[in-house]
Amino acid sequence: MKLSRMNGLRASAIGALVVSGALVLSACGSDNNTGTTPDGEKTSAAASNIKCDGAKGQLLAAGSSAQKNAMDLWVKNFQAACEGVEVNYQAIGSGGGITKFNQGQVAFAGSDSALKEEEVAASAKICKTGKGINLPMVGGPVAIGYKLDGVDNLVLDASTIAKIFNTDIKKWNDPAIAKLNPGAKLPDTNIQAFHRSDESGTTQNLGKYLSTAAPADWKHDPKTKSWPAPGGQAANGSSGVATAVKDAEGAIGYFELSYATANKISTVKVNTGAATPVEATPENASKAIAAAKVKGTGSDMALSLDYATKAEGAYPIILVTYEIACDKGNKAETLPTLKAFLNYTVSEEGQKVLSDAGYAPLPADIATKVREIVPTLS
Repeated sequence: MKLSRMNGLRASAIGALVVSGALVLSACGSDNNTGTTPDGEKTSAAASNIKCDGAKGQLLAAGSSAQKNAMDLWVKNFQAACEGVEVNYQAIGSGGGITKFNQGQVAFAGSDSALKEEEVAASAKICKTGKGINLPMVGGPVAIGYKLDGVDNLVLDASTIAKIFNTDIKKWNDPAIAKLNPGAKLPDTNIQAFHRSDESGTTQNLGKYLSTAAPADWKHDPKTKSWPAPGGQAANGSSGVATAVKDAEGAIGYFELSYATANKISTVKVNTGAATPVEATPENASKAIAAAKVKGTGSDMALSLDYATKAEGAYPIILVTYEIACDKGNKAETLPTLKAFLNYTVSEEGQKVLSDAGYAPLPADIATKVREIVPTLS
């Protein structure tokens, strides 16, 4: 099967993303400053320059499973540098993380989509003197992974993806798929479409893409984090969907590229209307993220992404994961650890290690702004 390898890319301003090799990290629990993948490959994990700044005790967080592999690496490095500190991140999905945050159960939440107005309003009860803000921390592509014996190079467009996940296209040799794949030997196999069972920003980003690029075929609410379409099969988290796709012939699902790489799952090339179908790689996603604009105000850094791009080589199914914290009103006992940890994750060193986990670090300008905001949390 063909799988994309992550290569280096450097740009500036909003479009600046640095990307290299793709490895998926698991939490190793080691006390040294270098991690390994399950296959024994080394990861970038130097912790010598991490500033602990009074960090102590346990820091609880929850949310996006899209950033789990990056979070595993950050946590490992931070704990190695800061003695006696434990960062416990539960990858329960963006919706679950925001719920826990707004119930005061965690110091910060990870989400693949910015807070809704009603979620910001709800956060005021916990933040008291402030509100929840969105701090972008990592970006990357949402891959459409599939398992179809004998088909190593599959092209789909927004319309066919929408119809597949809406169960309007049920067979792999459907004329609409065949038209996009001339010469391919598509089998008369039933399509098994898998989606997230939990509330997920990854689901929301896929929905935003489909609503933007194929509005006639995907008429569901693009703001929902819950799976909106009928039919299909559900699995928990990105890891659950990836495992289901890997194990079932005729399966298709969506998850972050690192899960496809780890599970050796083939990924769809997307026909965007550009001259050439676009592969799901961080460098191709970065070309779409290049059009992102800050829509948040003040210390809120929510971004507006361009899902309808037809630029050559720009992969349109993208997400940016945010860490959500109170701008003011954070708990005094966890505030030093919260700030020290987020200072590390957005630091140049913290961003550099993302490429080892298969993610795209923040654009330089965005990272600079976030680095200015984190120290002001109170």
